[in-house]
Amino acid sequence: MTDWNNRIWEIDFCRGIAIILMVFFHLVVDLRDFYGYHLNYASGFWYYAGKLSAIMFMLLAGISSTLHRRRLRRGAVILAWGMALTAVTYLYDAATYIRFGILHLIGVSVILYHFIDNQPPLRLALLGVSCFIGGLLTLAAPPLPLLLPLGIRPENFTSLDYYPLLPWSGFILWGAALGKILYTERRPLIAPLPGHAPISALGRHSLAIYLVHQPILLLTLYILHRL
Repeated sequence: MTDWNNRIWEIDFCRGIAIILMVFFHLVVDLRDFYGYHLNYASGFWYYAGKLSAIMFMLLAGISSTLHRRRLRRGAVILAWGMALTAVTYLYDAATYIRFGILHLIGVSVILYHFIDNQPPLRLALLGVSCFIGGLLTLAAPPLPLLLPLGIRPENFTSLDYYPLLPWSGFILWGAALGKILYTERRPLIAPLPGHAPISALGRHSLAIYLVHQPILLLTLYILHRL
């Protein structure tokens, strides 16, 4: 919810867990890519930790979309930050820059959800299923660069972060369905866990942490390795 003093603590807590998983995943990526550590993030534990973090963000974005009243503004802000990351990563590497990453996905999905908020949970869940079916269909589609947001990619496509609407917006729709079922009264479902506050605080500021964590990680690793 938009009022910081009237938030649903378990949503912030789960988002904080997702942030922690994401930071550790990107730490592994940085250690492997920049310093040659023998760590594998393309499969195994770290791969699934990274994907779990992303899926948690998507589901929670869907749940939160049922609670926010200013969805268009919220979606536009997230999308704008996604575009800023596109610009920054293009300057870093024009071959692998972020073209439609998780912020683009969440921003566009939240904006689109604004227009279907009146749909019942079952219909939202079925729309989510259709997104996954659409994702399978894009595998057979001809490569069209302009349709990258839908999951239709040219040959030899690479990107630092890529989460197209098909199939990934399906998780956001499933989150919206859950939000409509679980949070009809817009209040926490369970009593706060002891000691939840630090992790919940991370969840309350997840966008800011997402934007700054990589520069901080890279600077910290650089200093430690110089020492």
